[in-house]
Amino acid sequence: MEYFFLLIDLMIFSFFQNNLSWLLFINIAAGSFVYKFLIKDYSQEFKDKVISPLVSEIDKNLIYKKDVHVEEFKFINSRLFPEIPDKLEGNDYISGIIDNVKIELSDLHAKKKHTNSHGKDNWSTIFQGLFIVSQFNKNFSGSTVVLPDIAQNSFGNLIGSWLQSHNSNRGELIKMDSPEFEKEFVVYGNNQIEARYILTNSLMQKLLEFKKKSRHNLYVSFVFNHIYIAIDYGRDLFEPSVFKALLEYKVAIEYIKTLHLAIGVVEELKLNKKLWSKL
Repeated sequence: MEYFFLLIDLMIFSFFQNNLSWLLFINIAAGSFVYKFLIKDYSQEFKDKVISPLVSEIDKNLIYKKDVHVEEFKFINSRLFPEIPDKLEGNDYISGIIDNVKIELSDLHAKKKHTNSHGKDNWSTIFQGLFIVSQFNKNFSGSTVVLPDIAQNSFGNLIGSWLQSHNSNRGELIKMDSPEFEKEFVVYGNNQIEARYILTNSLMQKLLEFKKKSRHNLYVSFVFNHIYIAIDYGRDLFEPSVFKALLEYKVAIEYIKTLHLAIGVVEELKLNKKLWSKL
């Protein structure tokens, strides 16, 4: 690869030896073209030879489709993000049934379009990361939403708590008994009692442990008979770099941790007989 770029430099330099800016521009353009050409095939090979077998090893009931994603209406129904996307893209879809619970997940990139005063469109990201959906056979009577506690971390306890309590679009602020959990997350819902039944000490600990290990923002909601989990990676999780060796790439380990989080949440709720006896 290095000799290829050196050859390009020498060829171009012979034509543009008096204008180094042209040499730099064309070198960058050529490098970008070659990179995109290589990464396309490398990415597909990575998915076929690493991700797909890995999914089967985790659970034989799971099916992997690299060109499909979770449907848009499920992203909206999660109530995790207040803005409705103008464009939703994604890939690397996984679906199946684990312990009689339906689960599906994929990479998603939700975007919002903004038009300035000159009529030019710009796009902002609402969410980019891994989006997980689990479906139970019983309904939650209310909705509970767990969000990263950005306000308190940014403005401190006093101002942060005031901002949390005045976020009327999210519903009623629900205070939990775990100071450690309250430091990292904020909970909203329309049923205080049910929210506390759902968020057991064990479940809150699972979410805390994952947040600390992954260092990514984590969003969770319980709406009707669905659980939604969104992990904000800010990138496509399964797109490896062509300059990293396959065995050194850490995405497989990160993926396993994420899938185990989703399974752990599902198992915790299935075992919570106290919760289901109330529904």
